[in-house]
Amino acid sequence: MLREFANRDELIAYLRQEFPAATERDADISEIVGGRQAAEQALQKVDATTYEKTRNFLTGAVTQLSPYIRYGVLSLREIRDYVLERVNNPEDATKLINELGWRDYWQRLYAKLGDGIWQDQEAYKTGYTAQNYAPDLPQDIREGNTGRVCIDNFSQDLQKIGYLHNHARMWLAAYIVHWRRIRWQAGAKWFLQHLLDGDPASNNMSWQWVASTFSHKPYYFNRENLERYTKGVYCQKCPLYGHCDFEGSYEEIEQRLFPQGEFTKQVNSQSWQRGKKRR
Repeated sequence: MLREFANRDELIAYLRQEFPAATERDADISEIVGGRQAAEQALQKVDATTYEKTRNFLTGAVTQLSPYIRYGVLSLREIRDYVLERVNNPEDATKLINELGWRDYWQRLYAKLGDGIWQDQEAYKTGYTAQNYAPDLPQDIREGNTGRVCIDNFSQDLQKIGYLHNHARMWLAAYIVHWRRIRWQAGAKWFLQHLLDGDPASNNMSWQWVASTFSHKPYYFNRENLERYTKGVYCQKCPLYGHCDFEGSYEEIEQRLFPQGEFTKQVNSQSWQRGKKRR
């Protein structure tokens, strides 16, 4: 295969020619540039202190180093050492290094489990069994046509850019698994088809964490949470604002999504006990 190109457009044209099947499946070209030079430029922009304070916001100072980590262009040790050399206090880098540690943990778990990462590590904590979840991803989610502006934008960005902020990944995964009741494996496979940084370890175990097959409870969210960390960019233009699936307190949403889950049982038990005392 050719390895030298005059520019990126020439490279893209060559890849389209050599891999027509891939082009037919997905014609989108990510705006993210690969290679060591681009990786070093991204690394030089990392600000560990700002990262810790803003990482949960879609406009926050996230590193976007994951595609380079995924393909070995940057190592976890290299990033750690670079960051520690540039902070006044090592504690300022704690959160960023902690995230690097999680990535290392997922890889070690992958080495242990192998293809087992595609299997539920634990039972769902939602009140449902695996058989209650549909095996295939619906077309409206794939096409970004659910009518929910946030979800549709996440779907489209996933496919066009090949990258999503971690919070967006969690929201999209939670919607698929809990609101639509689709098996996490279907969503995990879809992510791996498009994510430039998609590796089975981090991807699958994060999906299992959301689903509750590798955590003590399911991850879910409400509109207030989404609106806060997106600064309302999706909610403001959504025709479902005020009556979408994500309205309500966490307690209300949990009881809607998981009526047979442990939380609902506890609430019902506490209510029964209070009623008994009144009688």
